[in-house]
Amino acid sequence: MVADTPDAVRPRIWLGIEFAALYFGAPLAIALFLPPGMMFSALFVFTLAGLILLWRTGGFEWRSLIRGWSRVHWPFLLAFTIGVGFLGWAIMALTQPGYVIPLSPSRLRFLALIWALYPLLSALPQELIFRALFFYRYGSLLPPGNARIVINAAVFSFAHLMYWSWIVAIMTFVGGVIFARGYLDRGFPSAWLLHAFAGNMLFAVGMGYYFWSGNVVRPF
Repeated sequence: MVADTPDAVRPRIWLGIEFAALYFGAPLAIALFLPPGMMFSALFVFTLAGLILLWRTGGFEWRSLIRGWSRVHWPFLLAFTIGVGFLGWAIMALTQPGYVIPLSPSRLRFLALIWALYPLLSALPQELIFRALFFYRYGSLLPPGNARIVINAAVFSFAHLMYWSWIVAIMTFVGGVIFARGYLDRGFPSAWLLHAFAGNMLFAVGMGYYFWSGNVVRPF
C-alpha cells in the first residue's frame, strides 16, 4: 500500500533519531526527573504520541488491532498466565518473606478494579507503543530474525527503568520477548492478552509491590 501521510517516506537518519528519542530519551527522562505519581500521565502522553506517529507513518491497517482473535493460542495463554503466577509468588517469597497477601473484601475489590482497568489503561497502550508502533514505523531500522525481538524486549525493559528495580528489568525483558513473538506470529490481540493476563496475575500474587509508583526509590 502506498502511504499518503507526511511521514510515509522519511530519511533513515531522522527515523533513527526519532526512535532513540522515543524509546531511550523519553524513558530516561521520566526515570530521572518525573515524579513517580505522574507516571500514568506520562503513559497517556506516550500513547497519544504513538497514535499520532502511527497515523503519520501511513498505510497502517488500524483494523489489525482488532483482528487476529482466531489466532490466539488459548492453551498457551492459560499456561503462561499460571506460570507467571507461580514465578511471581516465588519472587515475592524470596525477596519479601514477610509479605502476606490479605484476602479481605477490600483487597478483593481492589483486585477486581485492577483486573478490569489494567488491560485497558496499561497493557493496551503499552502494546500500541512497543509492538504496533515499534515494528511498523521502525521496522526498516531493525535487523531480521530474532534479533529484532531481542531489541524490542530490551527497549520494553528499558522503558520500565522508572521503577529502578532489577527484578522489574528482568521480568519485563522476558515478557517483552514473549509479547513481541506473540504479536509477530499471531497478531495484536495475542500480544495484548498475554500482557494483560500476565499483569493481572502479577498483581494477584502481590507483585504489584514492584510495579507501584508509590514504592519507587531512586538510587540517587
